[in-house]
Amino acid sequence: MTQSERQKFLIERLIAEQPRYSNLAIPRSEAERKNFLRSLFNIRMPKETDEDFLKIQNEYLRKEIAGKGVTDITDLTPVADGIYLWQGDITTLKCGAIVNAANSQMLGCFVPCHGCIDNVIHTYAGVQLRLECARIMKEQGHKEQTGGAKITSAYNLPCDYVIHTVGPIVRGALSETDKSLLASCYRSCLEIADKNDVKSIAFCCISTGEFHFPNDKAAEIAVKTVKEYRERTESKNEVIFNVFKDVDHEIYRKLLGKY
Repeated sequence: MTQSERQKFLIERLIAEQPRYSNLAIPRSEAERKNFLRSLFNIRMPKETDEDFLKIQNEYLRKEIAGKGVTDITDLTPVADGIYLWQGDITTLKCGAIVNAANSQMLGCFVPCHGCIDNVIHTYAGVQLRLECARIMKEQGHKEQTGGAKITSAYNLPCDYVIHTVGPIVRGALSETDKSLLASCYRSCLEIADKNDVKSIAFCCISTGEFHFPNDKAAEIAVKTVKEYRERTESKNEVIFNVFKDVDHEIYRKLLGKY
């Protein structure tokens, strides 16, 4: 089966699951079909599916990720002992765990093709990730608290695990509570990584962007919290600060130069 055939199969199956979309025309262009499929993944509620769907979905997503190019942590050069700075798409990073900046529902982003990291991670991990998150939340019985962390499998991503954390949403002026909660996100992720014997963890820029935490202050808290945790616990877990935007790369480059 070709990638286009896999794509067509998945689109048809996802539309069949949701009859209200049965009148939608499948786009003709490759780029439009790719976004159409991603949108169908994004709006799908957490539920079981059959092995045929999962097999073809997994093949499709792994080929898509491979096409973007996978970066292995072993190919990176540390900026300090056990500390890395890497700019790129976190869904293409092969390491122990990547961190997802989740929302309190912890089910991923349901907005079709949204640009948040929560959306892209759930898209390329596959429908299994939303289902696992739903099981965790059902067992927990309440929304995820800001500053905590949960760990799941990574499914089709090249990393081993995804660690989900809910960062603070900044409304108005940055408060001490906002700062404390963001620091808690980093500590919680590091703790759950060590607890699960994860040897390396890649942090995204938690709470920046959609959650409006100032980029420079968020980076300062991230670096300070990681440094203090490693010194206090003597953790050997390797830490990657993953950035996507040039502005964040410059901020972290300057901060880590003082590490």
